[in-house]
Amino acid sequence: MRRVAIVGAGAAGLAAAWDLAKAGYAVTIYEAAERVGGLAGGFRDEGWAWWLEKFYHHWFESDKAILELMTELGLRDQVIFPRPKTSMWSHGRPYLFDNPRAMLLFPHLPLLPKLRFGLVGLYLRLSKNWQALEGYTADEWLQRAMGKRAYRDLWRPMLIGKFGALYDQVTMAWFWARIHTRTVRLGTYIGGFQAFLDAFAEKLCQRGVQIALNTPIQAVQHGSDGVEVIAQGARAHYDALISTASPMLTLKLIPQLEAATAYAQKMRALRHMGAVVVIFALRHQLLTDGTYWLNLPASSPDKAQSEFPFVALCEHTNFVSRAYFNGDHLIYCGEYVQPDHAYLRMPEAELADVFMSALKTFNPRFTPEWIRKRWVFRTPYAQPIPFVNHSQNIPPLQTPLKGIFMANMSQVYPWDRGTNYAVMLGREVAALLQKTV
Repeated sequence: MRRVAIVGAGAAGLAAAWDLAKAGYAVTIYEAAERVGGLAGGFRDEGWAWWLEKFYHHWFESDKAILELMTELGLRDQVIFPRPKTSMWSHGRPYLFDNPRAMLLFPHLPLLPKLRFGLVGLYLRLSKNWQALEGYTADEWLQRAMGKRAYRDLWRPMLIGKFGALYDQVTMAWFWARIHTRTVRLGTYIGGFQAFLDAFAEKLCQRGVQIALNTPIQAVQHGSDGVEVIAQGARAHYDALISTASPMLTLKLIPQLEAATAYAQKMRALRHMGAVVVIFALRHQLLTDGTYWLNLPASSPDKAQSEFPFVALCEHTNFVSRAYFNGDHLIYCGEYVQPDHAYLRMPEAELADVFMSALKTFNPRFTPEWIRKRWVFRTPYAQPIPFVNHSQNIPPLQTPLKGIFMANMSQVYPWDRGTNYAVMLGREVAALLQKTV
């Protein structure tokens, strides 16, 4: 039986393992963390019935890959699609901004820019030709298509929030993908994403997949007869290996890739943003209008000059009932930062205080005494940055080293990172491996 090692037990690694196990491969997944899930993983506080994602996650009704997998696993009936409220902060208050009527009623934009804004959104929803857009930046294309006023007031702040000073270099194809697949109903799993990931892992184990948790890999050595994995001082031989780790971590684990100069250069050229999330368990509701997702405008490419210290405020318990969380009102404060940003190094208590200082803006009644508990989660690798003509910059799934494959968030382009496209990528790399190993 051919043996395959997979680096990482996130959604991509689990999906690849599922298809390979079904095809008769002996699969071992190596995961450095104590649980499966990667960036989609969660935690559970005392008294909670559900898991909470460390980094906010949800699905769209258009997420075909994950829903098809759920059906295969016999778990589709555990997915629910509530219709939460998405708003935008403008002129000191939240405005509903998740349907055409709400956009037309938005009072801070004249009618003509509103109409252009709506028509551009409709075009992006209907068009399937993203390739025609990737030669333009979102900044230049959107200004030309919808006009400077609508772009300046609505989309530019969101691009700055996501990509900081690089906002005007991001390809329009990425923006197309964000609009093209979006739905107003958002999905989650009964019990939380971690409940799904644990159930998925159990299904894999039933098929004979070995999942080695708390097992970071020290090195991977490629040879003419296969691949050797060194983890916790032990060596194991495989016919093939899939790395779902970040490009730079993959290079570190497999230094022989450096000899494949062109491929290694592509890996090193990939850029990404980090993510910082502070979660507050509150004793009272913060967003009393019922908003789940509140987009906050980033007013300056220098994030230190923006009005808010984070770009997204998400009241999770306006999406799913707080009864599952022992009555807590759960707030995510999320920010994207460059990998060397101070937020990624700042002491947790200091970072939480910085984010907490903004909460009174959204509810004047808020006081620090509302906070029962808080958690801080950070990662330097969260959001790939796709530049113009990015399809030409992506390393292939098959590396130049025979039997070694790479599948990570940087390769789902033009789609955005998330578990749906991680599953799609994992299944794609598994299919490619079966053709060659």
